[in-house]
Amino acid sequence: MSTEQNPEEFYEKLKDRLYKTSSWPSEYLYKFIIKSDKNNLIIIEEFFNNVGAVINTTESKNGKYTSISINLLMSNPEAVIEKYKEVINNVEGVISL
Repeated sequence: MSTEQNPEEFYEKLKDRLYKTSSWPSEYLYKFIIKSDKNNLIIIEEFFNNVGAVINTTESKNGKYTSISINLLMSNPEAVIEKYKEVINNVEGVISL
């Protein structure tokens, strides 16, 4: 997310882009980076638990950060954005890509 725009502007542009570039329902790949912290990883995994998500994690070379990739069938762009908001609002220091 750009530091120049507010979150709602960012999400509105993302929603428009997703409608223009995909047909829905569609597979969506979420990517997050967190400081390597088991609790934060568990929180993120819980948001995608029991919905058929494929979750892969990769720790950085020095073990300080963890990259999380989550592939999931989503019904529409609004659902994609709602998951982003859940994670960002509940996991301290998370970076979404």
